[in-house]
Amino acid sequence: MAWLLVIVAGILETGFAVCLKLSHGFTRLWPTIAFASFALGSFGLLTLALKKLDVGPAYAVWTGIGAAGTAIYGMIFLGDLVSTLKIVSISLVIVGVIGLQLSGSAH
Repeated sequence: MAWLLVIVAGILETGFAVCLKLSHGFTRLWPTIAFASFALGSFGLLTLALKKLDVGPAYAVWTGIGAAGTAIYGMIFLGDLVSTLKIVSISLVIVGVIGLQLSGSAH
């Protein structure tokens, strides 16, 4: 259950990163509100998960999901540059996240 919280928190991290860009420096109301909601949800779920998980693997999985998700979202929806190197790098992050998740132990 704790790993599920980390995964959902990582997905919410993608949401807050994208909304941070869309807020244009917190000058747009709805993306700013969405940013705050996603950030609170993400940090809240990570906090709950850390009661049961080691901080290193949990944090790495959380940030890895957020980083890969944000990069993928940017390429698909925001017109970010797509390159073979970027896709390979994102794939390596995802493989690393899976490995860390498998290596993490619950207390």
